[in-house]
This record gives sequence, structure tokens and C-alpha cells, in this order.
Amino acid sequence: MRRMMMAVLLGTVCGGLSATAGAVDLERFLREETFNDMKLSPTGQYLAATVPMGDSTAVAILRCSDMQLVGAFRPQKHNHADTFEWFSDQRLVIGLAKKFGRLDAPQATGELYGINADGQDGELLVGYRKGSVASGNHAETRQAWGIAADLMDAAPVGDSTALIEVSLFSTKASSQVERMDVLTGKRTLVVRSPIPRATFRTDAQGEVRFATGFADDRVRHAYYREAGSEWREISEATTYGRTQVPIGFSAEGQPYLLVEQPEGPDAIVAWDPKTDARRTVLRDAVVDPGRIIYQPGTRIPVGALFFGDTPHTRFFDEGSSTARLYRSLEAALKSPLFITSSTRDGGLVLVRTWSGRNPGDFYLYDTVKKHASLLTSRSHWIDAETTAHVQPVSLKARDGLPLHGYLTVPHGKEPKRLPLVVLPHGGPFGVFDDGSYERETQLLADAGYAVLQINFRGSSNYGFAHTTAGKRQWGGTMQDDVTDATRWVIDQGIADRDRVCLYGASYGAYAAMMGAIREPGLYRCAAGYVGVYDLAMMYNRGDTGDSKTGRTYLREWVGPEQDLAPRSVIARAADIKVPVFLAAGGEDERAPIAHTRRLEAALKKAGTPVEALYYKTEGHGFYTPAHQREYYTRLLAFLSRSLGGRTATPSTAAATP
Repeated sequence: MRRMMMAVLLGTVCGGLSATAGAVDLERFLREETFNDMKLSPTGQYLAATVPMGDSTAVAILRCSDMQLVGAFRPQKHNHADTFEWFSDQRLVIGLAKKFGRLDAPQATGELYGINADGQDGELLVGYRKGSVASGNHAETRQAWGIAADLMDAAPVGDSTALIEVSLFSTKASSQVERMDVLTGKRTLVVRSPIPRATFRTDAQGEVRFATGFADDRVRHAYYREAGSEWREISEATTYGRTQVPIGFSAEGQPYLLVEQPEGPDAIVAWDPKTDARRTVLRDAVVDPGRIIYQPGTRIPVGALFFGDTPHTRFFDEGSSTARLYRSLEAALKSPLFITSSTRDGGLVLVRTWSGRNPGDFYLYDTVKKHASLLTSRSHWIDAETTAHVQPVSLKARDGLPLHGYLTVPHGKEPKRLPLVVLPHGGPFGVFDDGSYERETQLLADAGYAVLQINFRGSSNYGFAHTTAGKRQWGGTMQDDVTDATRWVIDQGIADRDRVCLYGASYGAYAAMMGAIREPGLYRCAAGYVGVYDLAMMYNRGDTGDSKTGRTYLREWVGPEQDLAPRSVIARAADIKVPVFLAAGGEDERAPIAHTRRLEAALKKAGTPVEALYYKTEGHGFYTPAHQREYYTRLLAFLSRSLGGRTATPSTAAATP
């Protein structure tokens, strides 16, 4: 009843959803989630939640005692409330972002907006659209438009002030920490960084102690200072062979670092600033720490959440109060979980649960009364009992490299001789599939397909060596990993070898087409969404190649421009002998529409069956709901012709060339 009341309150409950018998109900999967994230106010009087609103993301503020809406903030179109923190029970600060396309994460704009719990006295405190700052200082007024600010450590300093990271839009300008009045926006300097584009870390007393950032050598450098002292560099990857990122301090002041290892996953280590000694306090055998767990009410790191075959938590001290709290909640809720926020005294904690079958639920837990109550679900219309099952898979690539991924199996189906869609993720570097609920994989499973997601080399989460093994392997061993995983699923009897298709977005679209090129006879069709098909084009068109740093990245991770033609899909389009479906947006700056148009033309010239869908107003992923419905209607119809799965109710949207 409570979750339904909240949904009605925020206007997210739609009318009855209908679908043609036997057709996939797209609305069930394309409908926006009710909430993204939630956080408690310092005493637990209020709850703030980010709410997707189609073309923006709002913040709703509810009174915990009766869950009534007391305040709200909704930014202008195409803007999103991204991060947010309470600084008292009456004042909330929101970090703004912009998002272009469903496949693009919101990009922070460096703007901070303050608002009261009742929705009043809202003001842009700092950011490029402010034009001036509240202090009235002439120098600051002239420069306010050219700065970006972020809240530090996600930890408030007090009821009326916050520490913020401030940097100029100039890429070579050093960052600095400032103390900002969360009511007026007035700022005062605390300390300057020794390195450009820095992020900072404070100790329990709010003293700025660490700064990390990238210099022109594209190496992450880390600096440390005693309270009030000068900065000194503690490490650099060129010396230690690995990156070290500070994550916080123990109650006794012991610094903790997240450290890349030469082999295997990252480790959390305790570091001695005087002797430079390092002691491993937590490391998983397979995966990197995914999220740091802090003691409720503090910023003291005590453990980590790991996204392995199944999500699991581990702690520096399994006998600690936080470890016992997590174990008690995990046993009671029978689900992976994470405490997203708490009151400052730790008496109340807000818990999020999720699984591969459930987008997530939020619970409020009273640590004194030992009582948990369900607040709401992220997508209350999703019944986890009837969604597709997501199971982990593990295998070895042809060269012996361990590979991990996930297989989504349609609800009620045995994993035997099923039609299969292989879905390589985008990126490809610094990205991984974690087995959580995904609307797209669930949509494909609802159409009758098993869906394979494999974390090929180059993916993150499995250690530095696993990621760097993907360097310059577009169309090479990264592609072999996708092939090996596909053949493994077939050999296990899970997939019907005569009904397998490749589908992906961005880099995944490249992998889909390259799979059809390199493995004739293995795949029946290939679909590419906002794809990259001409590798050399990335050097002169697209956001990665627009800067010196971006071109350096391309040379290091993709390869020199002159070497890329043989690995470009367009150069080998004539080798694709299966039907192809393509889709792209005219405003895509990451993978310009020219990639798709050129591939379509090359396929038509070669006589390969190809169909394409273009929207001139879309970017790196279709954003408009009608365009999404049209896209998935066309995709399911395309897959059905090769694999025999269900289709969707036809959309009334029309493509615009």
C-alpha cells in the first residue's frame, strides 16, 4: 500500500497497459522507473528521491512519518538532478547533469543547486549558468561562468557549509577545495591542488588530506598532506605499476587506498604515510571492489560490495557492528543489498535491494528497534516472480583467460536449445555487465530469447590486467572472447546452434558486425545500434578524437590510425552474409551517424539484406519514448525473422531520415 501511495503521489502510475495477445508488451520495459536513488536527511525527518520524468530527472522530498510530499525540484528540459546531499533537515544541495540519449549517462555540468525541504528558496549556488556568485567579490563574479563544482566525499561538513571541488573549464587549470555556504553560495578557498582536474579526500575532521588527478602523461598521480602541511606525491603508476586511489580513513586516522594489482583484482590496503608500508585489508579472488561500504553515520570505510557471479559484501573486520548489520539484513531480506544512506547517529538506515530479476526495492531499517519496513520499489509494476532468470556463467577463452558473464533465460523455460541473442556491452574499456536487472535483456527474454552477456577482455571489474589485455584488440582477441562464449553456450546445449544472432550498441554494435564477418555460419543475423564501424573515423569525427588527449587515448587503446582500416567493419562489409539491422541518431557526437550510413551503403552495394532506422534529432541512444517504441518494435520484428521469437505491438512512430 505504501509503495502504491508514493507512486500515485508522484504521478507515475499510468493507466492500464494493454498488449496484443502473444506480443511483447513494450510499455512494461520502456516505462521509466519510479525512483533512481533515495537518501535520508540527517535526523531522518525527511527523505529525498530522484524521480525520472522523461526529459528530466526531478527530486521529490517526502516526510518520513507519513510519506507525504512536502517539496520538489524539477530542472528544465534535458537537465537532470544527478547527485544530492542533505546538509541539515532543512537544506538539500543537488548536483546537476545533462543527458543526451538513453545510452549516455548524465554528464555533470558542475552546477550545484540548493533547495529547502519544503521546496522553497531554491537557488543555483554555483555553476556556469549562474553568471555571478553570492559573495559579491568582483574577481569571482567575472570568473563564475567558467567554473565547475562538485560536492566532496559525499560528506556534509555542517548544517550550513559544504566542502566542494572547484575547477576551471580550462583543462590545464589546477583544481581547488572551497568551503561553500549552502544557503547563499558564498565560497572561500580552503586549499589548492598540486595537479589539474583533481579529486580530493578528507579525513574524519574534514581536513583535506588527499588529491588525485591526471597530468599530461595521462597517469593518475596521488598526493598526500598532513593537516595544514604541503602536498607530497605518494605514488604514480609509472613507478609502482598501478594506480592508488584514497577511499578514506579509519577511526584512528589510518588511510586506506584502493590499489590496482599487476595481476588479478584490485585490493584495499592500509597505508602508513610515515614508512610507505602497505597492508592488504580486503581483496576478492575474482573481482574488484565495486562500492565502498562506510560505517553508518560516518565516512569511515569498513568493507566493500563486490559484483561477482553474485553480488556479495565483505568487511575489514567481519565481527564489526556494520558487518553484523549487513549480515542480519541479508539474512532477513534474502537479497543483495547496500545501505545508501543513514541518519548521522546511525539509528536509521536506508537499504536498497536488487537482483537480476528485480530492479530494486528500498527499505527503512531502525537499528535500535531492529525493524525493517518496505518504502517503495524502483519499478513497482515489475513482478520479480515472473521475470526472466539471470544466472552467472564462467568459462575460459581459447588462450586460457578466465571469462565471466551472465545468461538470461526466459521465464518458465528450461535452458535447453533456446534461440540466443549475444549482447556484447559498449565501451568497451572501463565497462562491464554485472548481472543486475536490465530492461533490454528482460525485453529480449520476454520475446523468447536467451541472452548472453560476456565480460570479454577489456572489460573492467576483473583487475587491471584483464582490462589492459583488450588494448588494440578491436576485432582481435576481444572478438575471440565473444565467439568463444557463444560456442560455449551452444556446446552446453543451452542455445540452438541454428538460431543465434549478435546485437549490440556503440562498441557492442561493432562487435556484432565483426562477429558476422569473422564467424560466417555461426550467427544468423546481426543488429547494430548507434555503432562505430569505421575506426579511422574516430580520429576526426566523434567526441573521443576531438582533443589531443582523446587522440592519445585512441592510439594507446584502439591503435594507430594508419593500422585501423583492416579492423574496420566498413572495409569488410562485403564479408557480412547475414541480414543486418542498423539504427542511429543524427545528433550522435560519440558515434556520428556517418558510421551507420556508410555501412548501410556498403552492405547494399554487396547485396546484403539490410534495413536501417534513423532519427535526426536523437543522439547516442534514442531518447524520445515514441522513438524507443519504434526502435524495439523494428528490432524484435527483425530478430523474429531469423530466430522465430515474439514481436511487439506495432508502433505508430515514423522514422525521420
